[in-house]
Amino acid sequence: MTDTTTLLTPKPLYVEVAELIRQRIYSRELEPGSWIDEMKMAEAFGISRTPLREALKVLAAEGLVTMKVRRGAYVTEVSEKDLRDVYHLLSLLESDAAATVAEQATAAQLEQLQLLHQELEAAVADADQFFRVNEAFHMQLLALCDNRFLSQVVADLRKVMKLNRHQSLFKRGRIEDSLQEHAAIVQALAQRNPGAARQAMHTHFANGLAAAKNQPLPAA
Repeated sequence: MTDTTTLLTPKPLYVEVAELIRQRIYSRELEPGSWIDEMKMAEAFGISRTPLREALKVLAAEGLVTMKVRRGAYVTEVSEKDLRDVYHLLSLLESDAAATVAEQATAAQLEQLQLLHQELEAAVADADQFFRVNEAFHMQLLALCDNRFLSQVVADLRKVMKLNRHQSLFKRGRIEDSLQEHAAIVQALAQRNPGAARQAMHTHFANGLAAAKNQPLPAA
């Protein structure tokens, strides 16, 4: 029997470092607009600055870090225009995906989304868990479209959205509203109604943007 563990390729160090920094950004341990002290961070991770800089290049490509000439790396600040642009694109892409899933998904695939919706219902009292399941629902819906380019584009846009999106869920009543919007999406999918699924997803993003814009943001 072949030992499959020998076939696994370890992740490059810079990839692991990028994930560590990414999580610090999402958790607001590194605030938007804050300067990233490369020397201090390299010492904290116990690494040289070379893999750290490679990791920062990855995060810059994702839009999470902004590189400034002769000033170094900063956590990206999301302006209101940035937020509108990201939500607009996500609304277009995910609304189209919802319509496609309503037409093409199997009963078993729709059941997967229904189970995730049930997990959302169970997570109403836990904003962090609700956020994780919410993202899993959206990414699973995209996966059912079987379009890797679509999934990659949306994944990249969502990384930028998460610089602000997580905080919007703490707006009073937003979790409950989001849950109702998800219920409308799931219902439209179950009814095999692509038009209703598209509209429900569009409404979900429109309301999400309205909630996000109520958070303090730098001027566009």
